[in-house]
Amino acid sequence: MTIALRYAAYSDVGCLREGNEDSGYAGQNLLAVADGMGGYAGGEVASSIAISSIRTLDSEPPRTDEMAEVLQRAVEQANASLSRRIMEEPQLENMGTTLTAMLWAGPRVALIHIGDSRAYLMRGPRFEQITHDHTLVQTLVDEGKITEEEVATHPQRSLILRALDGKSPVDPDISISEAKAGDRYLLCSDGLSGVVSKKTIHETLATEADPRGAAKKLIELAIRGGGPDNITAVVADVIETETDHEGPTRTAQVVGAADQRRENVDQGNDTPARRAQELRGSGDTAEMDPIRDDAPGQAPPGGAYQEPHNDDHDEYEAPPTNRRGRPEPEYRQKRWWPVILVFLLVVAIVAGATYYFGRQYVNGQYYVGPSSNGETVSIYQGINTDIAGFNLSEEVEDTGITLESLSEADRQSVENTFPTESLADAQERVDTLETAADAREGSG
Repeated sequence: MTIALRYAAYSDVGCLREGNEDSGYAGQNLLAVADGMGGYAGGEVASSIAISSIRTLDSEPPRTDEMAEVLQRAVEQANASLSRRIMEEPQLENMGTTLTAMLWAGPRVALIHIGDSRAYLMRGPRFEQITHDHTLVQTLVDEGKITEEEVATHPQRSLILRALDGKSPVDPDISISEAKAGDRYLLCSDGLSGVVSKKTIHETLATEADPRGAAKKLIELAIRGGGPDNITAVVADVIETETDHEGPTRTAQVVGAADQRRENVDQGNDTPARRAQELRGSGDTAEMDPIRDDAPGQAPPGGAYQEPHNDDHDEYEAPPTNRRGRPEPEYRQKRWWPVILVFLLVVAIVAGATYYFGRQYVNGQYYVGPSSNGETVSIYQGINTDIAGFNLSEEVEDTGITLESLSEADRQSVENTFPTESLADAQERVDTLETAADAREGSG
């Protein structure tokens, strides 16, 4: 028996977002969804890089005994690409992305997952989520501190504990399974799973026979539910090629930010020089008009001689001369010193403005991480990095919460540090950690 995939991928910006930070991919051997995050278009960059890094696996599927290792390396390569991009464009420092991907080799399937995008399997009457969310609220559910019903209203429901961010080590979940003819898989971002109930998703997948109709219907349901986030859905049916009349899908589908940006990564060509060349080739940069060779006082080709006009002719004064009738040497110096002075003034203004706005940006950033003694949780102002030995962050509050009192997931999150939008947001997240720690000690 030979099995193959019939699939469809769709993505929608939703009702409230200005741009689409989701990316999706569907091919004969690879399905993937990435949900980007971060300001300054960082989310769309991150998800595009993740999809572009792993989509090469679609054309050359590995041996079945190497699937997990190959998929792990591809994700590590994606994380390294994010790191290089952040070094080139520091304003993208806070970007990151989830990634859920399935690699196929015959009936054997390797699933890799990091973040809160999800994969579901419908096999006959059974429907189940086959990924586990890497979020704070899911950790609290696992530990019995909150219920599934409380997740939707929890103030930290959007806090992701694991993601591809170019800074933290890659720590995905990987599993190997066997697919069967008749299986239907769904990969989606939380713009779908966070709005449409699991029951409704199951009913839609069970009633819509075609993957295209199922994916479109799911996105429509998320939009009817308010569409607060970008929505991406990849639906794939496992078919038996000998008995299925319609046959598998042959063309790869790229949707969302990855389709808009078409990132090129990890081929030795992702450099500032390459991107500048692409801009020149695409007409996105302006070029100066060519300088004409016609010198003043010469007739242009095919035209009559014209004396150049000079409005200042009547007021022209000859430069001062010495006793031999030659111009004084100070004349050229007097012409250039104002230009040099203006240039130096502009350089000083630009440098001052760069320092001022750079400092304003750094002072407006906060993150939570281990204290200087490595034993407690602290709030820092600035960016968790050094430039030429100069630390761009300052510890503003030692909360006194010990790392030992935290759960393993919370401790790893703090040790890797996580950025916050403001001091108030940092304090709110610390309060959540303290509540979780107190509940953990009380249950112990």
